[in-house]
Amino acid sequence: MFSTKLQEKSRRDVMKLAASGVFAPALSGWFPLLAKAAPTGGRGKAKSCILLWMDGGPSHKDTWDLKPDSKGAGEFKPIKTAAPGVEISEHLPKVAQVMNHGLVVRGMTTPEGAHPRAKYYMHTGFREGQGGVVYPSLGSIVSQEMGKADNTVPNYVAIGGRSYGSGFLGPKHQPLLVTDPARGVEDLKSAVSAAQLGNRTGLLEQMEKAFHREQSADSITDHKTTYERAVRLMQSKEAKAFDIAGDGTKGKYGSGRFADGVVMARRLVEVGVPFVEVSLGGWDTHQDNFERVKSLSGQVDSALSALVTDLKEKGLLDSTLIVWMGEFGRTPNINTRGAKPGRDHFPRAWSLAMFGGGLKGGQVLGKTDKEGASVEDRPTTAQDFLATVCELLGIDHTKKNETPTGRPIQIVEKPKPFTKDVA
Repeated sequence: MFSTKLQEKSRRDVMKLAASGVFAPALSGWFPLLAKAAPTGGRGKAKSCILLWMDGGPSHKDTWDLKPDSKGAGEFKPIKTAAPGVEISEHLPKVAQVMNHGLVVRGMTTPEGAHPRAKYYMHTGFREGQGGVVYPSLGSIVSQEMGKADNTVPNYVAIGGRSYGSGFLGPKHQPLLVTDPARGVEDLKSAVSAAQLGNRTGLLEQMEKAFHREQSADSITDHKTTYERAVRLMQSKEAKAFDIAGDGTKGKYGSGRFADGVVMARRLVEVGVPFVEVSLGGWDTHQDNFERVKSLSGQVDSALSALVTDLKEKGLLDSTLIVWMGEFGRTPNINTRGAKPGRDHFPRAWSLAMFGGGLKGGQVLGKTDKEGASVEDRPTTAQDFLATVCELLGIDHTKKNETPTGRPIQIVEKPKPFTKDVA
């Protein structure tokens, strides 16, 4: 996911900081990748985005697009929601109560059916290897277009698993990785007093002068900005957003790493982080589909409904776009290869859901056929979806960024965004 060059740079810089005695060696991997930000600001209603990434490819027929009269209907029943005419899985009852704030996109159709390539495609809008370029993920695009250089918090945070990075946009738009939200960002708190920390960072700066003189201007700026922003974050009040231990709302989100990650995501949005991704794995249900989807839906149900409710109560739902999605759907038929039935990969027709962000709630976009096998109305590509997210965030998706070799590449190529239909 991340280039070898970046990983090497990260290791070198972490070792330098750790060796200085300023930070312990278990840093998250983000500090060395922070440097220079390009604040351009969003112009849309949404000012931040929380991506709930369902890793493995959730079954659309067992979540958002049930087909009770189809051949491969499965065990789950549809239930009514707060949005008239919109029905979803019986195992999402709390989400059903907030569907008046949500949009279900039932016409997703994409070309990639293998996990790594499909994840890359849905994060970037480009096929892996296309044109010999490593493309930036949506989070890095948001960091570039909406991030603020003077933020004490990072502009892109990935919680619960590695995400896709900045590609040709460079290290300044890489995400801060938080593996376990219950532990937060390790070594964020200084092990010494503020005065001692100041003395040590001053000493480090003196020691680094010779290094700076030997490097190119960009390297000097990157490195200097790296530890300055790291120290600034350590000393900021916003850093408390990474500490969810005392959050009074935790119980509503459920328990476990995903629930904790969603709590942290809300706290980060509250302090100005424009893009947060939270991962929930386990959706690759080739076998035992129904028990596993039921269990995973329970985690989603508590966390997603609590997130929507909390943001609404805080007056932040219109300015926060929530996206629930994976890399593809699963087959409309049920396989019988194992002891317990499952569903296989299926990118031709699948669903995702969106909440808040200026969307008109209680809507469904697109329609699949009676088996959930083909899109009958308003097929939606990855480019259509990504361009719509950009528009909701006020990002010009027609803007062209240049690769290091000077090649112009549009943020999203050839899209048909559906913003005007849903916002």
